[in-house]
Amino acid sequence: MINKVLAYLRTSTDKQDLNNQKLAILEYARQNHVPIEDFIAVSISSRQNRRERRIDELLDRLNPGDTLLVTELSRLGRSTGQVINLIDELVNGGIRIIVIKHNLTLDKTQNDIQSLAMITLLSLFAEMERMMISLRTKEALATKKAQGVPLGKPIGVIQDSIYDKDRERIVELLGLGVSERRISIHHLGYGRPSGLNYYINTRKLRKKVEQSG
Repeated sequence: MINKVLAYLRTSTDKQDLNNQKLAILEYARQNHVPIEDFIAVSISSRQNRRERRIDELLDRLNPGDTLLVTELSRLGRSTGQVINLIDELVNGGIRIIVIKHNLTLDKTQNDIQSLAMITLLSLFAEMERMMISLRTKEALATKKAQGVPLGKPIGVIQDSIYDKDRERIVELLGLGVSERRISIHHLGYGRPSGLNYYINTRKLRKKVEQSG
């Protein structure tokens, strides 16, 4: 399999900024003879979730050995912690990241001291961020428990899901024999199918399809 190069562009509202990012990436690709397979462009606030920012789609399309091109790190998230965690996820997945504005290449497979040092620091910061989030969550739960607030959802209660609005379409596609992965990525545009898999199992949609068939 030939390793591919994807470019990710994001801006909040300014389409001109999106064009400038694309031009910067195209110029880098021309100078360095980098063949870009596709651009994933988003004009949306970084406050939106990963699916809406097409991050899940990006992760699903990138395989070990592939390369991600961005103009600057801030395009990947709304906070330092968010950006660091995504970089950690990508690098540990064998993805090379090239950040044009910072003249930075992050590649775990290369014996480049600067790159390896940066990856080590980013991984450390990502782990610290996860530990702090976990600690804050535990402290909040402990406080609620001390106040006598019931924790967790009631047994047997199924919470609302982002997939509810597409339920009929999901059942229809399952009935046609379409895989969960293809339903999630190609038909509904949700990216990775793990969430859809959970939704189908908790709602027993496959059983409903069998009964209707």
